[in-house]
Amino acid sequence: MRIAYFDPFSGASGDMILGALLDAGLDLRRLRAELGKLGLGGYELRAEQVSQHGIGGTRAVVAVADDQPQRDWAAIRDLIAGSALDEAPKVGALAVFRRLAEAEAKVHGVETERVHFHEVGGVDAIVDICGACVGLALLGVDGVFSGAPRLGSGFTRSQHGIIPVPAPATAELLARANAPAAGPDPGGTPVEAELLTPTGAAILTTLAEFRRPDFVPSAIGYGFGSRELPWPNALRVWIGEAADEPATVDDGDLVLETNLDDMNPQFFELLSERLFAAGAVDVWLTPVTMKKGRPAAIVSALSPAHRRRALEDVLIENSTTLGVRATRVDRVKAARVFETATTRWGEVRLKLRIWNGRVLDAAPEYDDCLALARAHAVPLREVWNEAHRQGEVHVGRRLPSVT
Repeated sequence: MRIAYFDPFSGASGDMILGALLDAGLDLRRLRAELGKLGLGGYELRAEQVSQHGIGGTRAVVAVADDQPQRDWAAIRDLIAGSALDEAPKVGALAVFRRLAEAEAKVHGVETERVHFHEVGGVDAIVDICGACVGLALLGVDGVFSGAPRLGSGFTRSQHGIIPVPAPATAELLARANAPAAGPDPGGTPVEAELLTPTGAAILTTLAEFRRPDFVPSAIGYGFGSRELPWPNALRVWIGEAADEPATVDDGDLVLETNLDDMNPQFFELLSERLFAAGAVDVWLTPVTMKKGRPAAIVSALSPAHRRRALEDVLIENSTTLGVRATRVDRVKAARVFETATTRWGEVRLKLRIWNGRVLDAAPEYDDCLALARAHAVPLREVWNEAHRQGEVHVGRRLPSVT
């Protein structure tokens, strides 16, 4: 599993997250092209190479035209939902902004739909949040993790006046996610500065798990903020490969369900697709008969606990349901590791299923086989069979470090 691990030793902001991904290998031209699908004008995105305290990295800069309007949650939701962004980053960006809207609504005592984001409603925040979600997808990241972010101290200025650090919305985001916070400033140096911004907190608390898994790093990036501090004002990200979780009883999963008897059956395909994109482990439909003999379907999604809100958003926004049930479940998982088979047409990923340290089987990835079959105009079964034959050499292997 390809992961991104953020190390917010100097906090995090939207531009620092974007800069770290660029420094770790995200292609700026591809990022610009994907963000162009938003249909959002009036800005320029560039990357600057900087160095602080002997450490080099990247600063992401979003230069915005002066005549940009403020946008509320409804306007931003319509912009992103109606865009041509790929489904996974679209769902991720909507989830980040929704969580931010809920935090702002709680702080200001207004309804979520009426939240005006002020500072974080600008074009730069839209680019930062959508860019982070697009960047993680372009880098092939399957899981996002983070260390405890450092918050800063003192006071900062907002459109509401002088407010304490962390900003109230930032504090609300951390509390809602039960997220950890790092201790005093590095080296015990007291510096009054806002290190974790609402945008940075929204991205991390929505997309990341606050733990550090075992992984093998392949790239490291530093995304720098604009403030000069006694230490490198940067966010570090590690990109690497981690084995899927070992076989264990997992008490962090939920089954989310809703009954639908008034929805066009043609809409289930997109609903399922968006549930998977939002982090569902599995999605299934069960035909049932409801009151007055109406045929219906139960939509069920197996969800990690930390993805619950994002999946509930997808269910409510993409179906006719009025509510979603949640049931906590225990789950035993076999570990998975990926290898590569080199066929005459190209490479195919092999998913090794492991139990008690032994490889039980090796399954070629269907999407890889399908892409090669289409590209070379050969039967799908030929590509799959050749990859499967190569995968058979792994069956029975002992992998003591993976249980």
